[in-house]
Amino acid sequence: MLLAGAPCRPAGLEELRGCGARRDAEDRGAKVPPQLGRGPSAFIPLEEILQEGAESGRHQLLIEALVSEGRVDNITMVMGLHPQYLSSFWKTQCLLLRMDGPLPYHKRHYIAIMAAARHQCSYLVGLHMGEFLQVGGNPAWLQGLHCAPRKLRNLSEINKLLAHRPWLVTKEHIEALLKPGEDSWSLAELVQALVLLTHYHSLASFVFGCGINPEEEQDGGRGWQPPSPRGDSSPAPEDSAGGCGGRDAVREVEMLLERLKLLQEGQLEEEGVTQEEMASRFELEKTESLLVAPSDVADPSPQSSVLCFVEDPEFGYKDFTRRGEQAPPTFRAQDYTWEDHGYSLINRLYPDVGQLLDEKFQVACSLTYHTMAMHCGVDTSVLRRAIWNYVHCVFGIRYDDYDYGEVNQLLERSLKIYIKTVACYPEKTTKRVYTQFWRHFKHSEKVHINLLLLEARMQAALLYALRAVTRYMT
Repeated sequence: MLLAGAPCRPAGLEELRGCGARRDAEDRGAKVPPQLGRGPSAFIPLEEILQEGAESGRHQLLIEALVSEGRVDNITMVMGLHPQYLSSFWKTQCLLLRMDGPLPYHKRHYIAIMAAARHQCSYLVGLHMGEFLQVGGNPAWLQGLHCAPRKLRNLSEINKLLAHRPWLVTKEHIEALLKPGEDSWSLAELVQALVLLTHYHSLASFVFGCGINPEEEQDGGRGWQPPSPRGDSSPAPEDSAGGCGGRDAVREVEMLLERLKLLQEGQLEEEGVTQEEMASRFELEKTESLLVAPSDVADPSPQSSVLCFVEDPEFGYKDFTRRGEQAPPTFRAQDYTWEDHGYSLINRLYPDVGQLLDEKFQVACSLTYHTMAMHCGVDTSVLRRAIWNYVHCVFGIRYDDYDYGEVNQLLERSLKIYIKTVACYPEKTTKRVYTQFWRHFKHSEKVHINLLLLEARMQAALLYALRAVTRYMT
């Protein structure tokens, strides 16, 4: 649909490991990984990842991953269900980590570790601990944040806020980091750090949202935990449930398709809705989103190997949803937009990355295969916008020209629970919450949801951070 079910099947890892591709990669000096075993995702059957879609674009991308990185990691395998997006993601991440920029390479990886640790994402923490050492980072820093230079430790507060409550970031936080002194940041360094932090907070959402398994070399190492908390051990329903469950799932698809068509034809639109009513609907949706609980699973216990990179580990979005506490203050999107403000500020202080981020946002928003579950020829733009705007809604961002009544028309409660969980407390994502929404949709369509979540979440946090930078500069 927005959402995948790509028309042709991408070459899977089995084909990649076929003689020709394997020799091609090995001849160019790449290390071809051993047999996958359980597969890249705890939520998606390996066979479906290998079979879903297989255009030459994906085959070539996986070979490029082998050559440039020496491996095809599990994020790449799952994200590769959408080759167009993967290509854009890679270009951006490559620029952030490997190309010229104000920050030295080892500090970039350390910032990635700090960001991933806020969500207890041992997968990304372990990945970047290895990368940190490969580019010459000091092994002592990996004992914990207390062993890192004060300049990096000073990022802890803004890291915490951007991960959990970005609306609290102010120009005073920016001013404190830029204050002249031995441990001060330059404006260009800080902007790169802000992009890295928001990138890895959002990528942690993708890792948990898609149930990304540890790499084989991680699995035997430092006590890596699975992406889903162990507390949810009850069996999850299958996506393609038979019997009554299967009929109910088909009926859900048909009802969603009908609502989608009615919205597009204007039959569900109300005449003469005032701006006041539009604002009221947003506030109602924002308030109701606070009542959407992530799950009944107890919080996973943070691992010491991750916790050592975190200050104030109890701080989180969940504190904001307690009964009696107010919702996030509303950020009117028109007052500080990515297109008119954020994009130009980043491009001025960190050349080229603004263009790549803009491309990545646009690819995620416009990506479509015109399919929805078993239906073809479907325009899913209204549904994609509802998902994007709902993510922004839970972070307090309102679009004046959007009717938030559409969110309730198109997003069932189980989907809202999934979106809220993955966007706000991804470490609480379970296989059950993944399987309970859109039971008749393809896994690749659910991965597409996660791409929208990743990019909407990143853009929301970036807007708050860049607005604070702008206020500091003016």
